[in-house]
Amino acid sequence: MANNFNETKLYRKVSWRLIPILLASYILAYLDRVNVGFAKLQMLSDLKFSETIYGLGAGLFFIGYFLFEVPSNLIMVRVGARVWMARIMLTWGILSACTMLVKTPLMFYTVRFLLGFAEAGFFPGIIYYLAMWYPEERRGRIYALFMTGVAIAGVIGSPLSGWILQSSAGLHGLAGWQWLFLLEAIPSIVMGIVLFVYLDDNITVARWLTPREKQTLLRNLQAKAKINSASRFKLHQVFLNPVVWQLSAIYFCFVIGLYGISFWLPTLVKDSGVTGDLMIGVLTAIPYACAIVGMLLLGRSSDLRNERRWHLSIAALVAGISLYATTLFTNNLAFSLVLLSVATTAILSIIPLFWSLPTTAFSGLMVASAIAWINSVGNLAGFVSPYVIGYLKDTTGSMDDGIDFICWSLIIGAGLVLSFRQKN
Repeated sequence: MANNFNETKLYRKVSWRLIPILLASYILAYLDRVNVGFAKLQMLSDLKFSETIYGLGAGLFFIGYFLFEVPSNLIMVRVGARVWMARIMLTWGILSACTMLVKTPLMFYTVRFLLGFAEAGFFPGIIYYLAMWYPEERRGRIYALFMTGVAIAGVIGSPLSGWILQSSAGLHGLAGWQWLFLLEAIPSIVMGIVLFVYLDDNITVARWLTPREKQTLLRNLQAKAKINSASRFKLHQVFLNPVVWQLSAIYFCFVIGLYGISFWLPTLVKDSGVTGDLMIGVLTAIPYACAIVGMLLLGRSSDLRNERRWHLSIAALVAGISLYATTLFTNNLAFSLVLLSVATTAILSIIPLFWSLPTTAFSGLMVASAIAWINSVGNLAGFVSPYVIGYLKDTTGSMDDGIDFICWSLIIGAGLVLSFRQKN
């Protein structure tokens, strides 16, 4: 019993050291990635952009992300998380700020593509990094805790973005959306410096751990050989592995839901009859606040039962059904917010649960490469989702068809999860 208590205390020590800084970094990353969803409330009319132009520009982020994702993760394995994560945050912070200079569709497309190129490798790098510290039975709740960053970014960023848009419009000759990109990029640049100073590459070089604590952590990593193995590995093994492609398809379906919500939630709230950028921001924060609780509860439930597939599939079905129901109550703000809160909670909860699957399905450098490839292929949905929804909204004048597209993607993803069988 004493040993269990000591290990619990040890992992608490590790979590207090790693999670706050990684969580803060992910909050800033996600905020810089999706604040274009709030900027569009002013940006489209100022620059005379259509919904299709916005959707294409928002989605081009993921093309740059896709192209550099696997190389970025492999570079991180070689140079270390400290240097590479700091580089990622510095470059994406600078490029995010440059979005304030956009004047034409081509400039918008270019800066979004480069932003994705700069950020590539951050999320899968963190997933790989955490798997180097926590054994499998602890990863579900840790991934859920880390990925509450998405929800926290919504809780903090939504009212903050709305306030910036409303209060800074015209200040020093800049539009509110320009101030939005500038002010929300500065913390990312600062965090890049903090990561370089604070982060440790792995357990063995962590000066805040005693030798006995290091031995305990390494012993508990039953998959240590899988994660740190120097065994012979060839990159083409990733592309030829059917399990990698199956997981990529599942993640693709779920990411359509994730970025359908992330890029369009402010618009959905506005379409419910809300006026004023600040009020839109405040109400948009409500679904994200609910998601924080739901993510932690579902992650804990999954770990306690050591079960992923049914947790994932049921959550995806709940997300699809509740999101579809919002199309039936567009004129009822209160009920729409309840349904959007349920859908957002379910969608955000399935993402961390999903990442418990690939970290136990592969070995050697295959782990880092598979995570990066699954994430990059899956995140192509971040290109498809906003572009298709924007096109459908321009064509029909309504969000209903776009929401139907998201719902069917989530339902298909749920079916694919139930068909998944882990292969070691």
